[in-house]
Amino acid sequence: MSNQMSDLEREIEETRERLATTIDQLLYRSHPKTIAQREVAAVKGHYVDAATGEPRTDNILKTVGAVAGVVLLFVVVRKVAS
Repeated sequence: MSNQMSDLEREIEETRERLATTIDQLLYRSHPKTIAQREVAAVKGHYVDAATGEPRTDNILKTVGAVAGVVLLFVVVRKVAS
């Protein structure tokens, strides 16, 4: 009986430690600073080649073209509306 209790206590303690580790990981992942760092890394990964460190001009040009198109659209809509 005593052996069963010590086994059970050991299992409970191991479970507590795993849960504490999981909670710590969740807190780290959900921290706003960590989320912001992940998003910045994702954006950088889209515009900079990770292997060479060179800018990805094709993605940069696509973004510049899209922004220019939206600005042009606003200008045209504003001219038509006035």
